[in-house]
Order: sequence, then C-alpha cells, then structure tokens
Amino acid sequence: MASSSDAASDGSGLSGPAPSGKRPVILQLVPRLDEGGVERGTLEIASAIVNAGGRALVASAGGRLASRLTSLGGEFIEMPVQTKNLFAMRRNARRIADLIGDEGIDLVHARSRAPAWSGYWAARKRGAAFVTTYHGSYNEGFPLKRRYNAVMAKGNPTIAVSEFIARMIRERHGVPDERIVTIPRGADLAMFDPDAVPGTRIAQLADRWGLTDETRPVFLLPGRLTRWKGQEVFIDACAILREKRGPDFLGLMVGGAPDGSTYPDALEKRAHDKGCADVIKIAGSCNDMPAAYRLASCAVSASTDPEAFGRVAVEAQAMGRAVIATNHGGACETVDDGVTGALIEPGNAAKMAEAMDAFLALDEETGQRIGKLARLRVQRLFSTARMQAATLDVYERATGLNFPSR
Repeated sequence: MASSSDAASDGSGLSGPAPSGKRPVILQLVPRLDEGGVERGTLEIASAIVNAGGRALVASAGGRLASRLTSLGGEFIEMPVQTKNLFAMRRNARRIADLIGDEGIDLVHARSRAPAWSGYWAARKRGAAFVTTYHGSYNEGFPLKRRYNAVMAKGNPTIAVSEFIARMIRERHGVPDERIVTIPRGADLAMFDPDAVPGTRIAQLADRWGLTDETRPVFLLPGRLTRWKGQEVFIDACAILREKRGPDFLGLMVGGAPDGSTYPDALEKRAHDKGCADVIKIAGSCNDMPAAYRLASCAVSASTDPEAFGRVAVEAQAMGRAVIATNHGGACETVDDGVTGALIEPGNAAKMAEAMDAFLALDEETGQRIGKLARLRVQRLFSTARMQAATLDVYERATGLNFPSR
C-alpha cells in the first residue's frame, strides 16, 4: 500500500499531488469509545468514510462502542492514547507514526488533547495531513494549560463544532479564519424521528422507569450526572414551579454517573430538602433516547458552563420537542429563542421555572406548531448527514484525495 508520504510533502497538513486512485485512509484518535457526543461523532464519521469507499481506523483505549465501530466497517486499534503521561504520549506518537507508514494512513484526525499531541508529532514526522476537532471550551485554570490546549488548534484545518467555539479558537490561539472550518454536530434524522418510534418502545421505557401510569407533563433533563450539567438548578426550578402549580408535572433526569459517585444521592437529598421530591425522578442512564424524548413533553438543557455544541437541544428538537436551554455556548445557535424554545440565564432557577411555567400554559395547537418548527430547523441546519458530508469535504481538501463512492 502506498505510504501517506506520497500524498503530502511538507508536514504542514496540506497535501501535494495524490496518487491516482488512492483509497483514502483516515485515522481518528479519541481517548475512549464509551457513550458521549465525541464518541458518537467518531463513529458517525467512521461510517461516512466507509460508505464513501475509504478506510476508517480509530485508535482508542477501548470502550463499549468499539464493537459498534467494527460493525460499521471501521477498524479498531487499541492504544492507550488517553494517557497524559509525556513519556507514554511519546510512545504513542512512535506507534502512530509506524501505523501511518504501515497502513498508508493519509490523514490523522484528533478529537482530544492528549491523543492530539501524539497524533500531531506522528503526522509531522511522516508528512501526513493533520486535522483536529475542537470539541470543548477547555479551561485554562493553571499556567501552561493554554499551551496544552493549543494542540487542538494545530489542525490544518481545525474543525469547530459551533461558531461559539470558532470565536474561542480565534481569540485564544490566534488561528486565522482560513484554518478554521465550522461544522456543527448533527442529529441522526432517521433515528431521532418521532414517527419512527413505536408506542411499544415508549411503553417499555415508561415501564422500566415506573412511569406507566404517569399522566403529568414531563420535563426531561438528559445528561451525565455531573454538577456543570445543571441538575441542581433544575431541581430548584422544579421546587419553585411546584410551589406555584402543585405536583402537576414531573422533572425527569436521565443520565449515568461515574462509578462511586455520590452526586445522585446528593440530588435526591436536595429534592427532598426543597420539598419537591414528589415531582423529581432520577432515572439513570438510557439506551433509547428517541423514546425518552417521545415520553417527554419538553426538554431542558441546564448546563451552567457553556456547551461547545450540545446535542441535547438538537436531538430533542429533531423529535419535535421544545427546548428550554441556558443562554450561552452552542445553545445560542441551536435553539431559536421564542420560536423553537426558550433561552434563559445560566444558573437562574427562577427564570427556568418561569420558562417551564410558560410552556405548561401553552395550548395544544401552539405546542404542536413549536414541535414542527423545531424539527424543520434541525433538518435544515443540524443533521448528521450534513456533518458527515462537510467532514469528508475537509478530508478531501486536506489530502488531495477523493473518496471513490461520493
């Protein structure tokens, strides 16, 4: 197989003349393949690469989604790329460099900082194209942190998952516009389709969560059980709303917590102390989010720190659900305030309760109209297919190769 050094000459990430008929080989680097937006995006792009006639390799420390990757036609390479140990990162770089030569890898696509350093060193050594996706608003709380984060802006180009992140890349790292490509994340419109979720799936989920006889409107807050996702603010908002309306609604939190975490217990105690335990339910992780959105009346994204993009808002709208979201980060781009949902001040439980109360006051016709507008917005701007096509365009420009099946 031809070496990637045949397709690139200066190590800058910009390719020279490509061999005729060369099948693109793309290596993605991600710390682990467990559940999460970054991991799902990795699999979505791997699927697009395979369907377009390329080879999709993913190097990762492993995880529950590794088998899913191979079922999509991707190739899994187990490697401890999650480590932040400098010596281990250098070893990973040597191994990635060997892979570039042995497998004819044309482009390395890094999605997280520690793997990105290893991939960057390897790509420079071998002359492969190097692309990054800047997935988060990484904190800079101690000296040298910005230098560590800066590897995510070394892609040529760097993919920003929202205009919010694109602005951050320019301001923090001084990257010129021509080296930034904004590609919003997307919802799978076939999976997140209200007409594609049968009643049996909704009933099974309701039974699993003990909600079979539940008739109250449900406010659904999906997300990992971690403080910055805003579960405490959501509980406080539910307490305020309960005081006004009584227990005629349900606040449902869906998401897993790290092993050994005491945060779920703290949330239960907070609901009890606030006098709203009868309108709060913590359901744990969920493997059928489309059914969860069908079970819900309205979705809530309560993150107290800005979401780089925030799939919750997009997936909920794809399912025809209005969204109440905090007014910062990616939500400012995905939620059309006053049209497909409401944007509220981050961390403000009173404002969240006010928005929830306003939603409960809507008549059925207005609620249905909001749902239709929400799905139309996602179809137009935030589909997985759109994200996949834009990413393959980046690969083709960076390598000078064309995917044979496009």
